Parts: sequence; C-alpha cells; structure tokens
Amino acid sequence: MTVISLRIDTQEDKLIKEYAKANNISVSALFRNSVLEKIEDEIDLGLYNQAMTEHKESPQSISFEDMLKELSD
Repeated sequence: MTVISLRIDTQEDKLIKEYAKANNISVSALFRNSVLEKIEDEIDLGLYNQAMTEHKESPQSISFEDMLKELSD
C-alpha cells in the first residue's frame, strides 16, 4: 500500500477530522473516496462531452418505444 502525504493548515486539519468523524469514516477513507469520486466525475463529463460532440456532428434520435424494443431484444 502506498502512502501519500499533503500539507494542510491547522484549520483545514480540524475541519477535515471533524467531517470524517461526523460521517463515521477515517480521514484516509474520506480522501480516497473524494479523490476517486472527482476522477469519476471528470471521466463522466468527458464521455458526455464526447457524446454531445458526436451527436451534433451526426444527430440521430429514437423514440422511447423503439428504444424499449431495441433493449428488449
């Protein structure tokens, strides 16, 4: 397992520890979950932007009923 260190001031340290305690998680879990969530959000946003660009270049639509038929096959 890798250890990552970072520098924060006393007020930030207190706030982070209080938040972790209030949510019944460790500071390590708080940082890990927050960073991974941020990465996932950015990946999702990138995929959305890519899909929107592709849609603008070649717009296609499908009715809700047709989508249900396609997904049920």
